[in-house]
Amino acid sequence: MQVTYDSDKRKLLSSLSHGAIFFSTTLLSIGVPIVINLISDDPVVKSNAKESINFHFNVWFWATVIGVPIAILSWLTFGLGGILFFPVVALGFALHWGLTIWALFHCLTNPDEPFRYPFIFRVF
Repeated sequence: MQVTYDSDKRKLLSSLSHGAIFFSTTLLSIGVPIVINLISDDPVVKSNAKESINFHFNVWFWATVIGVPIAILSWLTFGLGGILFFPVVALGFALHWGLTIWALFHCLTNPDEPFRYPFIFRVF
């Protein structure tokens, strides 16, 4: 017997998992997909929630790895280091928001297929 899942509910929960980053970049952004992963029984929604959690971990990791040295360099060079590395920071923001928008678009147009972010390490 095959179980069917509500397509609209799948779209909503999957999009909410990926779009939580728009609410906040702190614990709320990762709390939403964790709660969705715990309460949902839909395998596609669970997969999207786990992928969103992994993406959030990657964003935090790379922001720390790249952001802390740039902040230190900027402080040591009286702001010049921050200006020199602005393109790197801008690229990071563009990738962060662009990949999130891509994930949302995918969840709304292909609700039966989980989204996979490219180039990230997966903890879950």
